[in-house]
Amino acid sequence: MQEKELRKLLEDLKAGTVEVDEAIQELKELPFKDLGFAKVDFHRELRQGHPEVVFCQGKTPEQVKDIVKVLAQRSNNILATRADEEAYNAVKEVFPEAKYYKLARIIKVNEHREITGKGTILVVSAGTADLPVAEEAVITAEAFGNKVERLYDVGVAGLHRLLANINKLNQARVIIVVAGMEGALASVVGGLVNVPVIAVPTSVGYGASFNGLSALLAMLNSCAAGVGVVNIDNGFGAARLASMINAL
Repeated sequence: MQEKELRKLLEDLKAGTVEVDEAIQELKELPFKDLGFAKVDFHRELRQGHPEVVFCQGKTPEQVKDIVKVLAQRSNNILATRADEEAYNAVKEVFPEAKYYKLARIIKVNEHREITGKGTILVVSAGTADLPVAEEAVITAEAFGNKVERLYDVGVAGLHRLLANINKLNQARVIIVVAGMEGALASVVGGLVNVPVIAVPTSVGYGASFNGLSALLAMLNSCAAGVGVVNIDNGFGAARLASMINAL
């Protein structure tokens, strides 16, 4: 329940247009709804300005559908991340208008686009293999009310590709850098700009990349000031943080 809905319920209660028992039942479900296998957090939107996001990995398609159905009764811009096509098909049974972003593995329900961020979030990827994580960041940041631009395949193996886009880098308010292998792109970008850089290591790379651990450690040891790092393949987490910075 959003703040405006809560205020309306209280006004209706005072006006006598809502029965006391009905109001009590609604207020009972205000903090969360217990589905047995999940406790759906309705307070998330009041606390953080956006409803709870469904992490689909490890959940059955039916569980994803039931959680989305409950969230969508109260909120717009419902996101389900790390979703496969089975989960999407289950959600589509209830919400035919649901959108599935296959590369990003994200389902959107009750989409309502409103730009509330102060500037542009730029998502930069080192290579094409990093695009699933980069697109997860893009779709998430857009859902959180930001103008988002992409700058893809500009890794350090061909540095001229990045330098040819220096104006785009300088126009961003927050930059998300997605890179696997040795993860050097985050340090390079961090040394070129004066805005926060959020580095996302990906699990892309040969054996010694250790499924992203090499990129993670390299980004944590960046010599460029102003670079923060999220977990391996966590495009969602980077987008959430970038959105919070862009809203300041």
